[in-house]
Amino acid sequence: MSLPHAILTALLERPSSGLDLTRRFDRSIGYFWSATHQQIYRELGRLESEGHIRALPAQAPARGQKKAYEVLPAGRAELARWTAAAQDPKPHRDAMLLRLRAAAVVGTAGLEADLRRHLDLHRRQLAEYEEIEKRDFPPGDDSAQARLQHLVLRAGIELETFWTQWLTEAIEELPVVGDGTA
Repeated sequence: MSLPHAILTALLERPSSGLDLTRRFDRSIGYFWSATHQQIYRELGRLESEGHIRALPAQAPARGQKKAYEVLPAGRAELARWTAAAQDPKPHRDAMLLRLRAAAVVGTAGLEADLRRHLDLHRRQLAEYEEIEKRDFPPGDDSAQARLQHLVLRAGIELETFWTQWLTEAIEELPVVGDGTA
């Protein structure tokens, strides 16, 4: 996924200012595609210069007023093109998996504490996703948009469920590995 497409998606859902986009990234899109405040503002400028978005006219002229943006037809067309294009999955890279592989040959000293820390982080993220699901996806909203958004959230829930189960198993198996000397 690319940042311009994430921004186009967010703006099609609701015209927003750069600050509002940053906040929305922190609360939703950022769970699967993160961006800094500076990256978002830089990309807004690029999207505007390419004719994909435009700043909405201000209600009343005011110094320091936030600019809100909306998607233009060219931006919608670019997002539709990108959405329909084939894309291969990216290889998964995870330092924890590599560290466990290394522990098999150098020993597991100090690794259990970090595994437990990761487990706690994944449990907290899972709880947050489940709370979002309860709050934002009550039974009965069967619109196509809600179903697809819920599907994305379910992917996050399933991934966090996997990691909590896998980390629990890794912690249980860790003492069996030994210190790597034979």
